Order: sequence, then structure tokens, then C-alpha cells
Amino acid sequence: MARDQVKGNEADNGTPRVTITEIAREAGVSVPTVSRVVNGRSDVSPTTRARVEDLLHRHGYRRRSTAPGDRAALVDLVFNDLDSPWAVEIIRGVEDVAHAAGVGTVVSAIHDRAGSARQWMTNLRARASDGVILVTSVLEPTLHEELRRLGVPLVVVDPAGAPALDAPTVGATNWAGGMSATEHLLGLGHRRIGFIAGPPRLLCSRARLDGYRAALEGAGMPVDDELIVQGDFYHESGFTGCNTLLDRADPPTALFASSDQMALGAIEALRRRGLRVPEDLSVVGFDDLPEVRWCAPPLTTVRQPLSEMGKLAVRTVLGLAQGVEPASPRVELATELVIRASTGPRD
Repeated sequence: MARDQVKGNEADNGTPRVTITEIAREAGVSVPTVSRVVNGRSDVSPTTRARVEDLLHRHGYRRRSTAPGDRAALVDLVFNDLDSPWAVEIIRGVEDVAHAAGVGTVVSAIHDRAGSARQWMTNLRARASDGVILVTSVLEPTLHEELRRLGVPLVVVDPAGAPALDAPTVGATNWAGGMSATEHLLGLGHRRIGFIAGPPRLLCSRARLDGYRAALEGAGMPVDDELIVQGDFYHESGFTGCNTLLDRADPPTALFASSDQMALGAIEALRRRGLRVPEDLSVVGFDDLPEVRWCAPPLTTVRQPLSEMGKLAVRTVLGLAQGVEPASPRVELATELVIRASTGPRD
């Protein structure tokens, strides 16, 4: 039964209760459309919204109250770690939609520690969440099966590896973003472009590297493995990776770091060497975190629509809880190159 459908035939005062199915029939719309209105979603036309809201008010519709054995109005949002600003942006998007829908959000980090994911599953069973949003994390197959057995819908944001089971995924166009960042630097005349990669186990990391390679190859430039160093998305690896590249016999004139945090670490490495950005080295990041527009100089980066990814994920998981399948099981939201002052032409 959909979460918004009333359980039982009568309200507390003995009068018949109306269901969203009856509202949908009278309004001449689908049940999912009524659910969208009830949950405060924006993807309903103003005319239809007004008609449905009028019927909801006229019939005195209210959500089914939570009783023992019913699902709580909760969504679980699960990260591997919470020590990155991009996690805050995803949480912001999830909270915006969940709050409008009258749904609470439980945020957890499983940390890849032994037993941590199983403890989270134990807690999930106790609170009877409406759905789970898994962000760049991997759950054991047995835990995925447990979610399925419990009837808890799952949506994966930025999948770490191959999508598990048949869970819908929400991501970004990482390959296109990596290509646009590299093409921007090529367009400024740079031919030796360093790259600091993210964790190779993550699909998004591999896609950004592939986009970098594709841009070089498209420009007829050889891919020099000496200009590619490994990072982990955090500041320290950007700092270390930049120093490694600068110590090469023929260092790069530009650098693409596949996260903003690594780009900021690289800029600090340059500052300590007395080098200027972009005069001595152009730098591009990836994410467009809020703070990068305030660094010195403001960072050119690839905007990843993190908040929008969170919003789409919670809409999808709430739809699944209502029995509404997503229009597409695999969604990638567009990235966008944001040009600021950290890149300039090669001298």
C-alpha cells in the first residue's frame, strides 16, 4: 500500500476516509500525480496542482498516521564518510525535498569498517525507513538482499562500482566534465597538462580520467603517463600530487585536479614554492564547492550538480516507496565548466 493511502475505511470520527486513488479518479489524474502534490513536489502543473489541492481540502484528506507496524516517514542517507564538503551539498538537496514532503532524513556513515554496515542495517530495521539513498558507497550483496526482503527501496548516488542489483542510480556526466576541463586548458594553449586522479575504485574517478585522455587524443596530443598522478579527492593528495608533477624534468604548465579539494591542495603547494596561479600554472578543479569562488584566485572548475543529485535521489526513492517506478533507472545530470581566475593562457 502506498504510504499516503489511508489505512482502513473510516477516520477517527467515524466518517469515511478518502484515499489518493479516489482523489486521483475525481481529479482525472494518475495516482502518482496526486502523490506528487501531497509530497510537495514541483513537477506538477499549477492548474493540476490547484485542482488536486482543492479536492484534498474538500474531502478533508490527511496522511495516514504512523502506528505500530507502519513505516515511519523517514529516508536513510548513507555515505562512506562525511568529511568532505560535497557530502554537505548532497545532504542539502535531500533535505530540501524531504522537508517539503514531510519526511525526515537519517544521515549515516559506514566508514568501510568491519561490522559498521551491518550495525546500520540493524538500526534501519528498527526505524522502518521508507527508503535508502546510498552515496558513493558499497554494501555487501547480502545487505542489498536484506533491503529487498524488507521491501525498502534503494537509490544509489554516484555509484562506486557497477550498479548493484536493479537499484536506480543518479550521477553526473563525469566523462564530459573531464573532457571540458581539459579542452579549456588546451584552448588556452597549454600542451603539458598534469592530472591528479581520484580513487581508481570509483566510477566517477575513472570517467574523469577517461575524459581527460579523450580531450588530449581529440587534439592530437599524446597522453603522457608521467603527467598523471594518483590522488584520493582530499587536500593532502592534491598538495603531494602537485609537488610530484612540479619535480618532473619537464613539468606541466597547467593542472587538472579531479576534485576541488585536490585543486586547493595543489594551489597551496604552488604558493609555498613562490609560484603564481595562473601566471606560472593554471589550475582547474571538479565539483564547484561553495568555497572555491572565494579562494585566491577564484577557482575554475567543473560544476557537479550535487544538490540537484540529492533532490532527484530522494524524489526517486519516495516515488519507489509509493510504487512509482522512475522514468529511467540510470540518470546522469549535466556538469558545467565554470571559468574563473585560476586559468589563463600559456605564455
